[in-house]
Amino acid sequence: MSGAIIKVENLTRQFAMSEGRSGFGGSILNLFSRRHFMKKAIDNICFDVGEGEFVGYVGENGAGKSTTIKILTGILTPTSGRAQVAGIVPYERRPDNARNIGVVFGQRTQLWWDLPARESFDLLRSIYKIDDATFRKNFDELSDALELGPLLSVPVRKLSLGQRMRCDIAAALLHAPRALFLDEPTIGLDVIAKDQVRKFLRRANKENGATIILTTHDMDDIEALCERIIILDEGKVAYDGSTEKLKDDYAREKLLEVELSDASPELPALPKVEVTRREGNRVWLKFSQDDVTAQEVISRILGACAVNDISIHEPKVGDIVRKIYSSGLLKHPVAT
Repeated sequence: MSGAIIKVENLTRQFAMSEGRSGFGGSILNLFSRRHFMKKAIDNICFDVGEGEFVGYVGENGAGKSTTIKILTGILTPTSGRAQVAGIVPYERRPDNARNIGVVFGQRTQLWWDLPARESFDLLRSIYKIDDATFRKNFDELSDALELGPLLSVPVRKLSLGQRMRCDIAAALLHAPRALFLDEPTIGLDVIAKDQVRKFLRRANKENGATIILTTHDMDDIEALCERIIILDEGKVAYDGSTEKLKDDYAREKLLEVELSDASPELPALPKVEVTRREGNRVWLKFSQDDVTAQEVISRILGACAVNDISIHEPKVGDIVRKIYSSGLLKHPVAT
């Protein structure tokens, strides 16, 4: 990772809102009155994204994820603060910014609905003014990596969701943007299609150095792809750090699954360890790393019992984020 390609400094965006309110005792014209107020979708957020980073950008509905992406793509202007993408202020120079970014929205397409996919790519070549040699090189590489060959002559409206998503990703990368914004790119895809998309995105990031911000509710995407995660809570950055450190900081609890050789052996005394479940010769043990290490628990068991297999179940990022939200810890921002 080299210098920052995306800079977000004290960014705030507020919207005028109105709320209906019943009124009694007045004329029929005043039966309903409305209260007007300002709501901050994002509130003084700051972060940088280095060139070549793959960042997960997550939060509950209404946390401010989409507002941030719309500012970075130039669709919205902030109320205060500043954003830059590759040295350009997006909302001040939208055409220039468009040449530096690629955008994929899971529920929308940038392809022409009734045209074959190949003709959409030709139109995008003209829009982005890509020279013939660069277009052929990029198109061939993307078509091969995403296995687009059989899809190119098919009208976009006849493509499956997974097929269309692969075409949309190719369309977003056709002009070799410096930053790629992905909004729910695997939503609605089956397991095979998700795996294809994830493999390609991982390759684009690792081999080609693409800078990617991924907004998603699918935490399996985050775990599979992102080394860094930014969590928004009520418009504020509540966590910004490595995905692994998030686990270390907020998921100290471990679950150990032990397959014993004997269905009814006596387990050794294991202080600070709870047996949560038992089925035949399988036992599930829960403990906190603050009290005892996995190595200590495993050593005690191996020293006292004949064991066929032992596995440690790591918590998923999605479970951790839900736990943090439900515990209220996100009310006190943390950063690493």
